[in-house]
Amino acid sequence: MTMTTAKKTSKAKPFLKWAGGKGQLIDEIDARLPRQRMESGEVDRYVEPFVGGGAVFFHICQTYDSIRRFYLLDINGDLVKCYKAIRENVEKVIDALERLESKYLATKDEGRRDFYYWVRDGFNSDRDPAKLIFLNKTCYNGLYRVNKNNEFNVPFGNYTKPKICDRDNLFAVARVLEKAIIKSGDFTHSEQHITKKTLVYVDPPYDPLSQTASFTSYSKGSFSEGDQRRLAAFYKKMSGRGAQVLLSNSGTDLVRDLYREFRAENVFVGRSINCLGNKRGKIVEVLVRNYEC
Repeated sequence: MTMTTAKKTSKAKPFLKWAGGKGQLIDEIDARLPRQRMESGEVDRYVEPFVGGGAVFFHICQTYDSIRRFYLLDINGDLVKCYKAIRENVEKVIDALERLESKYLATKDEGRRDFYYWVRDGFNSDRDPAKLIFLNKTCYNGLYRVNKNNEFNVPFGNYTKPKICDRDNLFAVARVLEKAIIKSGDFTHSEQHITKKTLVYVDPPYDPLSQTASFTSYSKGSFSEGDQRRLAAFYKKMSGRGAQVLLSNSGTDLVRDLYREFRAENVFVGRSINCLGNKRGKIVEVLVRNYEC
């Protein structure tokens, strides 16, 4: 098996801004991949139980030819529906998104705000993938958040010139997604696809750094301390199966304790999603692996 980064077409990148996206950690993650096992063919499958924005998937899929099968899961049904729509009919998504972009850019000031909330109301009725992308590009901080009724409730972002429809990237994303099986469900649903020849990248909703830092409205439910413990048990089970498992999470005492028997390394990342500028900055996260690089 050989590994290459050379591609004739432009590389796909995440098409959504996603809280906790791993774009700035790609080099740190790449440095900790089990490359020798990937090169030798011992690892030829990739599973991601919390795909989110997909930065790690897009990197691995377009960099390592040795990985032949990809399984992407997420409990967020709107996100999974969007991935599938792009893979199956990207032209339809682009046409709808371009219409929304054209109408948005043709209005100004309060008109844009009103149009945003009109689209948001429509999305809460039909969960249309193009509307999700539009909202992600024009809402406050690019957040995805729902209330207890599963209604998207992020306010207007008031950007001057948002890049709403990136045609070239959406076409590139569609080509890459042809290689993947995409499913909606809890992280435990990925177990059926994990063997000893699998690289599993686990990027859950992070354990909060403080009681006021918790962000648990990623889906209709929440990701509690109990879920963190459930995930740690899953990690250990997949490790026992022989899979190569890499996890990212916040550097809290709970996380360090749950994964104390594995290799945990600190990495420093910028925090960009916070309403207060002075609360943004470098924070400590951990990358946990059950293998030697």
